[in-house]
Amino acid sequence: MQDENSSNSLPRETPCLSYWQRTIRAFPHLFANQHVQVPPRIKYVVIGSGLSGALTTFELLEAGVKGEDVLILEAREAASGASSRNAGHVRPDAFRGFNAYSKVHGPEQALKIIANERLVLEKVDEFVKKHNVQCDFNLTSTFDICMTSEFAKYENESLEAYKQAGGETSHIVCYEGEEAKDKTRVSKAVAAYEWPAGSCHPAKLVQFILQSVIGRGVQLFTFCPATAIKQNGSELEQWDVHTPRGTITAEKIIHCTNAHAALLLPQLQAYMRPNRAQAHSLVPTPAFTAQNILQKTFSLRYSLYHFYSLIQRQGDGTLILGVSRSNPTLSPETLASRFSTDDGHYNQEIAHDALHSFQRIFPDSVSQYAKHGEGLDHSWTGIIAMTPDSVPFVGAIESLPGQYICAGFNGHGMARIFTSAPGVAKLVLGHEWSTTGLPECFQYSRERLSRLAEGGLPSIW
Repeated sequence: MQDENSSNSLPRETPCLSYWQRTIRAFPHLFANQHVQVPPRIKYVVIGSGLSGALTTFELLEAGVKGEDVLILEAREAASGASSRNAGHVRPDAFRGFNAYSKVHGPEQALKIIANERLVLEKVDEFVKKHNVQCDFNLTSTFDICMTSEFAKYENESLEAYKQAGGETSHIVCYEGEEAKDKTRVSKAVAAYEWPAGSCHPAKLVQFILQSVIGRGVQLFTFCPATAIKQNGSELEQWDVHTPRGTITAEKIIHCTNAHAALLLPQLQAYMRPNRAQAHSLVPTPAFTAQNILQKTFSLRYSLYHFYSLIQRQGDGTLILGVSRSNPTLSPETLASRFSTDDGHYNQEIAHDALHSFQRIFPDSVSQYAKHGEGLDHSWTGIIAMTPDSVPFVGAIESLPGQYICAGFNGHGMARIFTSAPGVAKLVLGHEWSTTGLPECFQYSRERLSRLAEGGLPSIW
């Protein structure tokens, strides 16, 4: 029996559907090759069809790899994991994590981490425009709203430390007191910081990329998990990838399995912790319709670990409300249940808290004349992967020549994958780490695992 409290498990066979997934049931490759045997041999196997796996595949093709040399394995339907279950943000950290990153990685790496996230926003915008991706991408700005004076102090200290270290702040605007309340429409805001960010329909973005690579010859096998990887007994530097529908011998394997990485890479068991996150779609009342629609995205923070995220879709006005994973107002049972890979249901207590908190923060959203169909529409769960040092694992796995990883995004995949996936694709093709442009602390290595074994930073998202 699988342990759903660890990353040493396959994705759950019967997941719930997210708001995003409910709207893309006509995707022609949703169940691609569901009943087809896998080929006996191929050059590249990408495990995972989410944004990390899809974009890594896309980048391999862009670099000259032939589509017919690449195969993507997916344990469930196409793009069924965290990429299609998030809260719709493309939101870089502008400065808040600087102090926390510095404690673990040093100020130089902390600056690089934050600069990389800003670059990701530019890369997503560039990609969507270049390829005319119909994923409802909205380039706007975001508010980091401090709901308590204690957190306002924390944010101010982070910003000052970031400035002192030479961090770029020209794109950040700070509002305090009444100005913060007026700018954000949040009457209890103590302070607010604004910087560039975006939102999108994440499932449509991933499906566009999958459609593109399949059209260029890549094979996608859905409902076909990789269950084991063993070195081929007769050929050097060849790997046998075992699946329920046959075994594939491959030269290169890229693990894009995020919270499930330790199933195939048991050395990550202690360093890749799954965490259930929950989000909700709301049909707005008149206070958030027509001319009143929210143009910005939001992070509403009571403390570092107690916060709510909010976007409003510009096309249909749907509000997407996310909830932090360590909300102190929740019961001990609910808090304990978050360390799991079970995305088959949502938590009713969290949904109640989310709706109640939204109404408390935005009291004008409550209408005594609310119509049938307004209010909470849908709730869902997604599994994110937390690492002890709050950054992903990217790169070659030295002990397994020919195997690579791009996973462990700490709930911040949309702010990291658009540089991490192109980076790992370069490494697969033989380039040096320096060509990736990624922060050095992202790199997978024995030394990093040894440092983590000695103790690291609890993830800050």
